[in-house]
Amino acid sequence: MGHSVVLAYDFFSWRAILDILLISAALFFLHRTLLRLGTWKIMAGIVLAFLVFVVASALNLQGIEWIYQNVSHVAVLGLIVIFQPELRKVLEKAVSVSPGRLRDQDAHLPGLIAESLCKLAEDRCGAIIVFPGREPIKDKLSGGYQLNALPSIPLILSIFDPNSPGHDGAVLIEGNRLTQFGVRLPMSQSTRLSEEYGTRHHAAMGLAEQTDALALVVSEERGRVSAFVNGEMQPMANADATTAAILDHQREMGFLGLENTPRIRKRTVVQVLISVVIATIFWSTLIVSQREIVERVLPVTIDYTSPADNLALVGKKEDEVKLHLAGPKSDMDIFATNPPSVKIDLSRMAKGTQTIIITSENLNLPKGVTLLDSSPQQLKLTLAEIVEKNLAIKPQIIGKLPGKLKIGKITVVPDSVLVTMPAGKDEQEATEVLTTPIYLESIATDSKLFTKIIARPSIQPVARRWPDVEVTIELKK
Repeated sequence: MGHSVVLAYDFFSWRAILDILLISAALFFLHRTLLRLGTWKIMAGIVLAFLVFVVASALNLQGIEWIYQNVSHVAVLGLIVIFQPELRKVLEKAVSVSPGRLRDQDAHLPGLIAESLCKLAEDRCGAIIVFPGREPIKDKLSGGYQLNALPSIPLILSIFDPNSPGHDGAVLIEGNRLTQFGVRLPMSQSTRLSEEYGTRHHAAMGLAEQTDALALVVSEERGRVSAFVNGEMQPMANADATTAAILDHQREMGFLGLENTPRIRKRTVVQVLISVVIATIFWSTLIVSQREIVERVLPVTIDYTSPADNLALVGKKEDEVKLHLAGPKSDMDIFATNPPSVKIDLSRMAKGTQTIIITSENLNLPKGVTLLDSSPQQLKLTLAEIVEKNLAIKPQIIGKLPGKLKIGKITVVPDSVLVTMPAGKDEQEATEVLTTPIYLESIATDSKLFTKIIARPSIQPVARRWPDVEVTIELKK
């Protein structure tokens, strides 16, 4: 009941509605574009994998969930690399759609083109005629000759005559004009068209996959007219079917000043509704999965703040604590990715040993995340007073002199240093600090060496900087 209320609240928020609408628009656009690209089998596989994960999450199948969580990021990168050409085409379409209505076309033009294509089919003369849609196609075309003439049957027949210089290319019809001929079209990269079809068919399919243009092809081998649109090939039975295909394209694109047919409008409405339903299911599933309460044990570091100036932390201290937490899956995922540290404030602690219990107050937990337990559950910390003490500086002599040489005298300058250190047993036992090692094997004569001081971190010089130590070694004569 609680989850239902939360979900309903989230659903009716303006952010949720905007989120669903944007996802719906993306799905609708992908449907309209991927339909041409011939990648629906791949997309169906991805959708199936997502549905499997949804079912696995609902049934708490931990094996499938583990595979999804550890493989999904790599899989996304792999899909981007593998389907880079298709994704590029989709993005190109996203920015290439021209808004607004296009100029009117002659209502008699479709019949004229259909009649011309049927005559070419009877004569077994290959041809391609292209009607652009709303999306620009200039960047998809190459070569060709400018013409800018009114279409006519004799003109079209002469262009596709085998002796014409542009008979192997395509004719481009824009508005009421035949603007180009001998144009080369992009070849299809998909496998949806059989290899038994020739270059003209594959070129027309390539344009239909990449744009919303209509390409009409005459096969010189079969003597048949085919229409290519939205990545699909449709055989034309006769001139009337060809005319109807051209008129459908003009109506769908908003040509002739006509509104889209009820069939086109109904199809678009259905696609939009399906996109909204899928987006809503996806969003709801995601929200439900992210609202799921999960428990996790996460190791986090302990961050100690500096104590008062006259105190120091002594003894053993814990550097890490394991937290047993519970909360929404989304918050727990964020917490696991970027876990905060346990904050222990030493600035307000007095001298002596104190017990610090780990609670939510020590943590910066996301809203809705609860601390169930911790290991260790408490920390014992000891603060000691800082005292000053004068310690002797002792040179650290290592090894033996070469041969029969012996040390006569060792002089250290300075011979002591004033330090600060925590009061206690260590302070009472501390009488000296050592220098860096001096190796006797390399000494054959009286020597003067410069060394540094080595001391525990708790011992610090009052002067804030350790002095350089001059060690003089005199040999016996």
